[in-house]
Amino acid sequence: MRLQRPPAAAAPSASSSRGGARGRHVVNNRPAPASGSAARAAPRDAAALNMAATASRPPANGGPGGAILVPRRRTMCSGVGCFWALLSAGLLAACAAAFLSPAWLLPPGRAAAGFGLLWRCAGPPRGCHGSAGPGGFGDIPSGSWQTSAVLCAGGCALLALSSLLAIVAVLLPGGACERRVCTLAGYMQTAAVFIMASGLLVYPFGFNSATVKRFCENSDIYYAGDCQIGWGYMLAIVGVMLSVFLPFFAKYAPKEHISPTPIPTIL
Repeated sequence: MRLQRPPAAAAPSASSSRGGARGRHVVNNRPAPASGSAARAAPRDAAALNMAATASRPPANGGPGGAILVPRRRTMCSGVGCFWALLSAGLLAACAAAFLSPAWLLPPGRAAAGFGLLWRCAGPPRGCHGSAGPGGFGDIPSGSWQTSAVLCAGGCALLALSSLLAIVAVLLPGGACERRVCTLAGYMQTAAVFIMASGLLVYPFGFNSATVKRFCENSDIYYAGDCQIGWGYMLAIVGVMLSVFLPFFAKYAPKEHISPTPIPTIL
């Protein structure tokens, strides 16, 4: 009796083989499940990245924390700067009036005119009928008065330049240029105060000159004798005393200065 061989299994078709290969490929490319620590760290890293991106992004309202930024108004000048410019101009006018005044030293009976830096009494001794300006620098009757005239004129010139710089600083916008102008004007005003004060201290040394003694008996250095100190000399003293404060105001004149008033620093 002949035994029959069992039929061989049919070979898989090409399409089925390709499908199986594709399935195996998909299964092989599937990512492996993450471990417990990596799974917990991933949300934290994502949250940190989101916070960093939010911090780097500018707020919608333009300010930190959602605050609304209001643009700062540019003022024409600060209060201290305007006051400093006005005071500088006023003290310059006082200095010029005192420098040209003929009433620094008044002989007896003369209440309006006498001796000044550029003026001298005209008339016989003990009878000053008026004041006449000297024809030249050498006609000033005393060497001390010549020195005083040079010092006071130089101080007034510096004060005039610093007053011009103060007005320019008021018109300039706030910034480094304005601060430099204010600093330069402050230094010039400091120098002007010292120079004019020196001129005022030198002026009484001329009281012992022969020309002054003709009209003022018993006059000597820092002693006017029968004469009186006039309003021109007193105006110059007051002007120099007030000019001492100009450099302090110049320091706080810029518009962008932190402190609005110099009083705490002065005290």
